Amino acid sequence: MDILKRWFGGQSATPAASSHRPEPKAAPSAAAATQAPPTSNTKIHPAVDGGVKAGSDAFNGGTLHCRCDSNKVEVTVKAQCAHNHVCGCTKCWKPNGATFSMVAVVPRDSLSVTANEDKLEVVDASAAIQRHACKGCGVHMYGRIENTDHPFHGLDFIHTELSNDSGWAGPEFAAFVSSIIEGGTHPDNMDDVRSRLKQLGLEPYDCLSPPLMDAIATHTAKAKGVL
Repeated sequence: MDILKRWFGGQSATPAASSHRPEPKAAPSAAAATQAPPTSNTKIHPAVDGGVKAGSDAFNGGTLHCRCDSNKVEVTVKAQCAHNHVCGCTKCWKPNGATFSMVAVVPRDSLSVTANEDKLEVVDASAAIQRHACKGCGVHMYGRIENTDHPFHGLDFIHTELSNDSGWAGPEFAAFVSSIIEGGTHPDNMDDVRSRLKQLGLEPYDCLSPPLMDAIATHTAKAKGVL
């Protein structure tokens, strides 16, 4: 877990020589069936509690807005998202009542703040992911990694639920599931949570998905000269 704390926690990532960065995956087919609603009453996130919706191959991005009543912060993304997932960590923003946040990545050069950028501030300057939040409503509009040696540098983190546009790629897995205990979920409820995630088709991991873990390990191996 030490490497994960370096990459995503409050400490800076260890400098490395490699410039490897994972590429966003293609969007799911628009013809893919929406996951049927699960039978469990365990709540995960409002965007998936009624079933996971597939994205569109033809979708090329949209706009995200904060939840202020006026002078909303607007972020424009000119790309489909990738690696969308529900996340149990305690650092990511999530709506009231949600057990997990929902996070995806987009290429950094596809994202721009198009309204009320002055309302944004970084939540934790010591974290690897610089989460830019609205000072009015507290919503995290995007997360950016400034360390060029980080394996995910070049990818920005977003919450697609902040967009009214349809077609964003749906979540594919659940990350850092055990961390919801740190957020207040009782350990005795974890079997129900994991069962619900599997019903939704969101494979639960206590880290990231295998492709993302492989990307981190590959970056570290290259930095050490192993590859």
